[in-house]
Amino acid sequence: MSESTPSQTAALGYIDNLAQHIEYSPNSTASAKLMRSEGVNVVLFAFDEGEELSEHTAAMPVIVQALEGELEITADNQTVTLHPGGMVHFTTRLPHAVKALTKAKMVLYMLNRPPAE
Repeated sequence: MSESTPSQTAALGYIDNLAQHIEYSPNSTASAKLMRSEGVNVVLFAFDEGEELSEHTAAMPVIVQALEGELEITADNQTVTLHPGGMVHFTTRLPHAVKALTKAKMVLYMLNRPPAE
């Protein structure tokens, strides 16, 4: 895992195989903050089958990408099923929910703006 901090300039952050950085936990949802870098924070989630994140919002735009399994994503009066490699984008404060149809892993990219100079 590599992290960059605001004091660094022109830094390369690298993570090999996102899914291997988090393990499943029976009857629960596990999460791990993997990277905090300029413009984005990266968090991994591992869901046991049937586990979910109930409807919530985010204070910034986010992207969710499925890494393993199948995830049901509900937002904006729509429901989609994400398979590995599939992704969705949520605008700031858009209510959304995530449910694991099978054991599943996903990565959450929280997009933020760099501080004004």
